[in-house]
Amino acid sequence: MNKKDELNVAQKEAVLHTEGPLLIVAGAGAGKTKTLTARIASLIASGTPGESILAVTFTNKAAKEMRERVAALISADQSGSMPFVGTFHSLGVRLIRDNSEKLGVTRHFTILDEEDARSIIKDSLISRGLDPKQFEPRKIKAIISRNKSDFVTREQFAEKTSSYIEEVTHAVWEEYEARKKRENSLDFDDLLLLPTLLLKSDAFVREQYQRLWRHVHVDEYQDTNKVQYTLVTLLAEKHKNICVVGDSDQNIYSWRGANIENILRFERDYPGAKVVLLEENYRSTKTIIEAANEVIKKNAVRIPKNLFTNNKEGEKISLFEAWNEEDEARFVARTADRLIQEGAQPNNITVLYRANFQSRVLEEAFLMANVPYQVLGTKFFDRKEIKDVISYIKAALNRESLADVKRIINTPARGIGKTTIAKLFANQFGELPATMQKKINGFYAVLAEIKEAVETTKPSEAIKFLIKKTGIEEVLATGSEEDKERLENIKELVTLATRYDPLEGMEGVEKLLEDAALASEQDSLEEKKEKIGVKLMTVHTSKGLEFPHVFVVGLEQGLFPHDRMDTQKTKDEDEEERRLFYVALTRAREKVYLSWANMRTIFGMKQVNTPSEFLYDIPEQLIERKEREHENEFGGKVIYLD
Repeated sequence: MNKKDELNVAQKEAVLHTEGPLLIVAGAGAGKTKTLTARIASLIASGTPGESILAVTFTNKAAKEMRERVAALISADQSGSMPFVGTFHSLGVRLIRDNSEKLGVTRHFTILDEEDARSIIKDSLISRGLDPKQFEPRKIKAIISRNKSDFVTREQFAEKTSSYIEEVTHAVWEEYEARKKRENSLDFDDLLLLPTLLLKSDAFVREQYQRLWRHVHVDEYQDTNKVQYTLVTLLAEKHKNICVVGDSDQNIYSWRGANIENILRFERDYPGAKVVLLEENYRSTKTIIEAANEVIKKNAVRIPKNLFTNNKEGEKISLFEAWNEEDEARFVARTADRLIQEGAQPNNITVLYRANFQSRVLEEAFLMANVPYQVLGTKFFDRKEIKDVISYIKAALNRESLADVKRIINTPARGIGKTTIAKLFANQFGELPATMQKKINGFYAVLAEIKEAVETTKPSEAIKFLIKKTGIEEVLATGSEEDKERLENIKELVTLATRYDPLEGMEGVEKLLEDAALASEQDSLEEKKEKIGVKLMTVHTSKGLEFPHVFVVGLEQGLFPHDRMDTQKTKDEDEEERRLFYVALTRAREKVYLSWANMRTIFGMKQVNTPSEFLYDIPEQLIERKEREHENEFGGKVIYLD
């Protein structure tokens, strides 16, 4: 083992504790993957057969990295048998295939993606005499998925239904399961729910896997939901050789069902469990670590720890106060450009934001500054909801644009199926039933109203009218958190459209459509070029990544921490927002740039902001305030030193 691979005292303690329950509380950048893989290799080196070790994590990338590290640590004469290292879902597939007959599927069952699953939900609604326009398939699927994640079966759900939407969901769920059974298919949630139910109910099967996997390892334990928690608890029940690694300060996925209680209650679940704190950070400078510690210590629900590092002191954290979001974006793009000119690799720079809609103005600034960039996730004009709105405008102005009509004729759902659309496009409208003709006439009537709005009002007002008239706003506002984020993205399109409002007549909307098309084309960069660009992503997407230079933008009260559009935040949500900011800070190795805008246009309305409460948590001595550098109309630079 070379110097780089040596373990510190706490890491060694975790590696050498091989019998009984073990909780490794691993701070950001504290070498948790190194510790976990070293522990697995140590077990094998001491004579534990590789096949008796199980290690599960959340992403294919993390599982691949863990497998490769374990293989590299095991010498050739020890590599007769490898442990099972994979994601929770790959473990579920293994258990289902092993027990397919008991579970009523063949070994070659189909795994449905989200689109396929929603399509079956839609068919299930129709077969039960329900209107998919009234009961959106996406929302029904989200309710079913959340219950499965909470280890609630359809039968248990039926016992607790207390509203009409829950009764509808139960009826559709029943039909959904029947259709999947006929098609020999399972959805992603089934991959965890079915094997967990089997292990719980069948003592023979449970004992079989408890004998097989005598040592169970779980990565990112703070992100486990109820069904994942139950699955690993059942597997470790006999020998209690369970090692979990996690950090309560990085629990940021409660909206996906992750339950922070799972890691907090570990010592109650396993009395006498060994607890090891990995507090030495190998990633960041002392300045960044001190700031992160000060931010997170305000949270009450956590396992106390205090990160430290032997790295250099490092630069102060830069704070920029922008006039508005465009001023902020220019600051980020110019600073990134300067870093690149000074020798930084573009892909060593990342820009983090709280909500997806924030990427639009950043992309624009990077294009203007001619700085290569890559949006992790979907680019603004490539997002489905943005394309839908643009298609509505284009179809309203040109009904012969069949691609646009096809895209939006059933968005939101109007019960107009593919066969009907095919007949409509084949000029067989007269052959359709009267009820279907009425639906199609209703759709074209909506297009006519949108056309009038586009021709007679400003672009931003026309889009506001469009999303209300079509029902898009209502559907997204009452949907899942994902739907509400889509609505935020559409509202950002309204904000963008205000730029075109001063233009005369139809010129504004024509220019908007032209720019949207060109932006979409510009975004389709070659894969080779994308890899060398500055990374733009949400903080959620950045989890598990690290960069030398990190920008965190939009640090305004109401945006980060983020306020829900329709509900008051709970104490738990407040703490999760703080954990999210902690994750953002600890992505950085060398330098952090924070910024906020005095004014931000949201849904076409200018909003005056106050700085995020998180900014006040960072000690003043760790911060340097960046002065505004602005180009004047003659191209020269004016530096304000107020």
